[in-house]
Formats: sequence, C-alpha cells, structure tokens
Amino acid sequence: MLVGAGEKFDHIYFPHHGMLSMLAVLQDGKAIETATVGREGVVGAMAGFGLYKSLVRVVVQLPMAVSQIPATQFRKATDDSDAIGHMSLQYNEILLSQARITAACNATHTIEARFCRWLLQSADRSATDTVTLTQELIAEMLGVRRTSVTEVATKIQNTGAIHYSRGVIKICDRPRVKDMSCECYQTLLDQSAQLR
Repeated sequence: MLVGAGEKFDHIYFPHHGMLSMLAVLQDGKAIETATVGREGVVGAMAGFGLYKSLVRVVVQLPMAVSQIPATQFRKATDDSDAIGHMSLQYNEILLSQARITAACNATHTIEARFCRWLLQSADRSATDTVTLTQELIAEMLGVRRTSVTEVATKIQNTGAIHYSRGVIKICDRPRVKDMSCECYQTLLDQSAQLR
C-alpha cells in the first residue's frame, strides 16, 4: 500500500511505469477500485491545493518505478506556476471521470466485459501484454468473488484471447480481448488521450 484512506500525502508520486490503483474503502474493510494511474498520471496532485489527506487507498498494482516530490514542495510549485496548477486540476477531473465510468461499468456490465477492460487497462499501464495479477487481487479490484474470476479467466482463455496460469495473464489476441470488453475501455482511453 502506498497511501491509506485518511492518511496524509507526504509525497506526490509520478509513475514511470507500472500501475497504481485507487480504491474506495467501505466501513467493513472491503474495497473496490475506482481509478488506475500509470505513467500518464500523478497521485496526490491535489495536495498542491492544500488537500493533504487521501480520500482513497492507493496500492501498487504492478511492479513500478516512481519519482516523488514532497507535498510541501509541490504546493509551492503549484503556487508559483499556473501551468502546474491547471494540469493538476485537469488530471483530477480525469480521475473523477474515471471513477464515474468505473462505477457505471461495475453496475451495468458483465464480469467478462469488466475483466477484459481491466486487463487491457493493466496491460496499457505496464506497457506489456503479460501482467502478473493474482485472482484474489483481480477479484478485489472488480468487486467480485475469486471463483468468478477463475470462471471468467477460464472462459476467455478457452477463446484463445488470453493465456492464464498461476497469476500470469498473457494477452494473446488483443483485438479479441477488446471486442469482449465493454465500451468503457475505449472511453477511458479517449479520456487519457486528452492529457497529451
């Protein structure tokens, strides 16, 4: 875990590769992913405006490297630069939109479509078609039972779109995985492109 819900942001994190997940945490301790951050983004940028407490749990999802800057130093940079402040606000809006789309996706789309969306997002963030993710972790991110992940992964593997073994998922046919995903994957991609 990088930052817990309610914990203070001491640093702002800029991923170079890998993936961070932002999780909404319920009172019973259960959590579900609301957004992901890879090399296109930043975690904790709102500390530049004085919001030093995290409202979500931030966990490292895939092996990664990050640059970090102390929150107090980032706040000064935000105060001194309208461009940095604007980019921080713009990226926060992208994260909010990602959370909205993820919530709608979780409420309305099949587990298969959500699994494929999430797998594609993970591959994009890690810049490889092979990702190491346990069934337990995927289940938590999607808000489903572990057995549901096993069933879905087996079903998709039987189409030849992926190969899944002992927590390692290899996308063998990306267009097929994209076809099995819901429209949310493309919507999230389009939004990330707005940052470029």
